[in-house]
Amino acid sequence: RGQDFIRGFTITDTSSSTVSSPSVLDEIAAHDITSRANYVYSFFAGLGFIAGCFLLYSFIQTYRAHRRLAWLDCLLWAFCCFQLLLLLLSFHIVTYRPHYLQTTALGCAALSFVINMASLCGLSVLVLMAYVLTLDPPSHALLRRPGVCAALVILTSVLISLLLAGIRGPRDDLQKESTCFMDPAKAGVSYAVAKLCLVLLIPYILQVGLLIGGCVRQWKSKGRFLSGSEEGPMFLTVTVVMFLCLLFYSVALVRGAQLQREGRLNLYEEAFLSVAEFVLFSGSSASLLLVLFMHRPCRESLQGVFRQLRDCCRSPGRTQLCLHKHDLHKSPFTQNAWKNLCNAQNVT
Repeated sequence: RGQDFIRGFTITDTSSSTVSSPSVLDEIAAHDITSRANYVYSFFAGLGFIAGCFLLYSFIQTYRAHRRLAWLDCLLWAFCCFQLLLLLLSFHIVTYRPHYLQTTALGCAALSFVINMASLCGLSVLVLMAYVLTLDPPSHALLRRPGVCAALVILTSVLISLLLAGIRGPRDDLQKESTCFMDPAKAGVSYAVAKLCLVLLIPYILQVGLLIGGCVRQWKSKGRFLSGSEEGPMFLTVTVVMFLCLLFYSVALVRGAQLQREGRLNLYEEAFLSVAEFVLFSGSSASLLLVLFMHRPCRESLQGVFRQLRDCCRSPGRTQLCLHKHDLHKSPFTQNAWKNLCNAQNVT
């Protein structure tokens, strides 16, 4: 009986010490931080996804109405498509965090490659927008062709993404299943610095150079630069938000790689890297929302949708009328009939 008592006491003491172990408590606290950040990001990602879908709908409606899009609208449409793609790719974070996706090393490298390529395509489109806003119309004839610009953006993004994939690795055990990190800290400081330079510094140095050149050019001609165009303030706001999100993530990645090299990357630092990933993808969501509210045609389209919903909900009798509005628009006397019906409903 004495041995059983001692054995039971030992087991109870060991289990209690395990529960109160600092490593377990730290893991719970780190997962709690990541989970809270995941909840916040999921909300903003949902808003960004809805905004992106509405932007695509608005651009399609504009193209169907005019059979063409302005050059800046084409670039803006491409930028929104890439940001929407980044939001879709970020769903693997929302699904698995605070844990991580389990896949092969090759599959994880492919996911990282696609994310880098989509991000670089969006940044390249911003550089083209800065070029068009500086030289409107573009001075080079080739850059006036959408096909040439699309090929240039995709080719540049693919080459840089391949370079980053080569630095990132892995170089062996490609079919081995393990935890997938989009940008692993164990890839080394060289990968983090290369991504900082290629994904952040070079695109924004080009943008700043183009904007400064545009300011000097307009100052000599005594004209207004950016403030004289509708897309100027929207472009500046979007590019600043994207820059801040990328800067935060890039600095966090370099810091995490340094801590990994020194062997000081603890659970809280890993949670901070997860939060930095959420901030990175939040830039895509914020940019889509900014385009929706700052781009005048898209904003007017959104106001028109809310106006129709308000008119439909104003009185129950008009609900059925609004449901058949799309069918009425197919007839040759659509507009007059719609006005007469609405006026008659207002009178009654």
